[in-house]
Amino acid sequence: FIRCAEYILQKDKSEATASDIADLILQKYKNSDHIGLSILQNRLRNLNKFIPLPPLQDFFSSNFLRGQTLVFSIQRKDRDYPGLVLIRKPDGNFLYNSNGSLFHTAQLARAITNYPFYITNGNTPQGIHRWYGFEVSDNMYIGPTPNLQLCMPYGCNAAVFFGDSSLSKTAWQKNMYASLLPDSWKNYDGIYESFYAGAIGRNEIIMHGTTIDPVYYKGQKYYPQTPSLGCLCSYEEWDENGNLIKSNQKEIADALSGINAQNGYVVVIDLNEEKRPVKLSDILPYMESKK
Repeated sequence: FIRCAEYILQKDKSEATASDIADLILQKYKNSDHIGLSILQNRLRNLNKFIPLPPLQDFFSSNFLRGQTLVFSIQRKDRDYPGLVLIRKPDGNFLYNSNGSLFHTAQLARAITNYPFYITNGNTPQGIHRWYGFEVSDNMYIGPTPNLQLCMPYGCNAAVFFGDSSLSKTAWQKNMYASLLPDSWKNYDGIYESFYAGAIGRNEIIMHGTTIDPVYYKGQKYYPQTPSLGCLCSYEEWDENGNLIKSNQKEIADALSGINAQNGYVVVIDLNEEKRPVKLSDILPYMESKK
């Protein structure tokens, strides 16, 4: 029912359609407490509302999760448009290249289904994801470039997510996840997507490269990027012999290895409704300083 409802909403976000779906939920599932239905009902209530983004600079503050390596993936609400990756070191400073430029690279957070965050194989959920190491996939569509292994709440226990073995028997609660957020973001629903996606059972979302031939998506807004099944997918280019020509994913993995980072957090944020890729100039005004 949820998949059918969201399929319809992809094409028709009118108040009349939203009202019809809401009525159907009450008719068919009046006494259900299924978390997916609760998420859908909340989405229907806010479908055409403008909800302002809290201050992005609070996430970019050097004091936010200080001591942790952070990988920011800043996206558009319309995931047809690629986002941008930045890396913040544990000391609170962003990573710069050897030539003095701020490290950044493009990344796609769109699933081929374009379903919303809480549906398996839907778009990458906004919010905080735990990064707990590198891996090399045997999946032929992901390819051999090292990927970042991620987990969301419920997908891993609190001990793993918070890097605290004393929490090994602690049951997940929303306030635990909220404790990681800047105060200004604690009441912003969008930043809880990773929490709710984990609660509903989504898992196996990672940050990886791609061996999918971009020619299949020529003419799409995200071309030559290739969509995934819900992961954070970074552009890669290969020659006919399987040799790597260019890789945004390798840039990320090498940058993290270069600062001896083996774990931390990935923070995914939808910036706004603009219909264009995220550029560095969109982000710089929110940073404490340019170095």
